[in-house]
Amino acid sequence: MRIMAFDYGTKRIGIAVTDPMQIIATGLDTIHPLKIIEFLKNYMAAEPVERFIVGEPKQMDNTPSQSAMHVKGFANLLKKTFPDIPLEMFDERFTSKMASATIAQSGMGKKARQNKELVDTISAVILLQSWMGKSF
Repeated sequence: MRIMAFDYGTKRIGIAVTDPMQIIATGLDTIHPLKIIEFLKNYMAAEPVERFIVGEPKQMDNTPSQSAMHVKGFANLLKKTFPDIPLEMFDERFTSKMASATIAQSGMGKKARQNKELVDTISAVILLQSWMGKSF
């Protein structure tokens, strides 16, 4: 079964998943928050998901950031809609900066580096990889 991670934003949610063996994290998609539940139901009809990882936005001093209440609402929606899937919050500090740096280092052009959907998806991959790294 797969593990799915979310980089939540009020305009877009970056989504990453592991392979079924839970070895590699891959970007899945970027979805508008209003369409996320429908997307997840369709995805999980074909691919079983074992656990959700939701990026927890924190300030440098470890206090919740301004977007924390939106993320908490999203996490509660996931718990309510998919009560049998465990959900874990995981520190997402620096994932967007790391995603932008990764895109820049990949040699992609300026247009790709400014693609916010790509940044959000890669942020979700970095979040999931970080979570997987702490699990071992």
